[in-house]
This record gives sequence, structure tokens and C-alpha cells, in this order.
Amino acid sequence: MKSKMIFGFHAVTSRIRHEASSVEEIYVDSSRVDGRMKDLLQTAKAAGVRIIPADDQRLSNIVGTRRHQGVVAKASELSLARNLDELLDAIDGPPLLLVLDGITDPHNLGACLRVADGAGAHAVIAPKDRAVGLNATAAKVASGAAETVPYITVTNLARTLRDLKDRDIWLVGTSDEVEKNIYDVDFKVGSAIVMGSEGEGMRRLTRETCDMLVSVPMFGSVESLNVSVASGVCLYEARRQRL
Repeated sequence: MKSKMIFGFHAVTSRIRHEASSVEEIYVDSSRVDGRMKDLLQTAKAAGVRIIPADDQRLSNIVGTRRHQGVVAKASELSLARNLDELLDAIDGPPLLLVLDGITDPHNLGACLRVADGAGAHAVIAPKDRAVGLNATAAKVASGAAETVPYITVTNLARTLRDLKDRDIWLVGTSDEVEKNIYDVDFKVGSAIVMGSEGEGMRRLTRETCDMLVSVPMFGSVESLNVSVASGVCLYEARRQRL
């Protein structure tokens, strides 16, 4: 099974707690003796995970960044849903999906995964092209959500959206340019909330495929929200309606 590197306290601790058997070994900065590191080492030892001391430079070389916080894990890929049909067939009740059209910043992707997990979204869907992909930085920012929320990439996003419509899933696109807002939507039915990229928003074909466009109402001086914050606002409104 293919292995990948996970780094950062949240991501590594979450993987050990949820799927300790998938963690082959962890590399830790031997110079760190603070409480956070002691807690991680205790968790790893209790789970029987092999611990390898390393220095800061070696950890940076392994993951290609100095933002590893002193801990890196080598772990096998988890087998979440392998494709969209498999995912949708397994959902009991109306699906709640987050669609990201062209997110290129791994920090935004990680934050979107985190709010998707918090709101109980069934999956995050994104195109394979013009998107960042689930790299190590995105996984770190996701704080464990990359291990629990299926992240499904598709070759043709517009076709995938049409397939969702065929399954009676309502496509709700977000735009700053429309008057109708998220509080005018019935999210109790199967719903896919579609977010555009950080700068350009949704692509034209994506926009035209949506069943409706809504905005997140803004009451202050800024014109819009970061895509991950807007995703959280929309997903939690959908979850509120379903409670």
C-alpha cells in the first residue's frame, strides 16, 4: 500500500488515534521536551508506533518545509470512499457535499476540509486540474480531517455536477453578485455547496450548471470572506436546518 508523510501535531496525533495500524513510524525532533511532545510520544508508545529521533534539518528535508512542528509520520494511505458513486451509495439520508472549483492554496484546502469535517459533510469534491490537491501542507492545516473526510477529485467537474443533479442533489453555487442569500435555501434536501477559487470564483460552466446562486450576506466593511470561512458558514447553516 502506498505511503505518505504527515506532519504537525494535530495531523499526526489524529492519525494515531483513529488508525494507529496505518502509521509505520514517526520521526520526532529529539531536542523538543515540552508537554506537547511528551503527550504525543505517550500516545504513540501506547499505540505501539515506532519512534525515531531526528533533528530539525532532517525533518525539514523529509517534508520539504520547516513548518513540521518537530513531528513527521510515515503512514499508509487510508481507504476512504474511492469514487463518488461508492460514496453516494453508502450515504443514509440526504447528502451534504462541498464542491471546490479550483482552490489552489493548500492552506485554504486544509481549512475547508476541517470545516467540512466539523459540519458533518459527507465529502469534499474538486477537479483534478487547476487545483492544489491534497498535499502534506493541506493535510497539516486540516488537523486530522484529511483522514476522515473523503476528498474526491474528478476529471470533469461539470459532468460530475450533472451526475449529482441526476441523483436529486441540489447544486447551490455561491456568488457575491446575487441578492438571494444562503438563508433563503432549503438545505434539508440533498445539497452540494459549490465554492469558487480564491480570486476568480467559479468557472463559467460550473456557474451555469448550478441550480441556484446565493451569497453570504455581509454586514461590515469587507466585501467577501475567505473561501474556507464561507464554506463553514454555508455548511453550518445546512447542518442547522437538518438538526
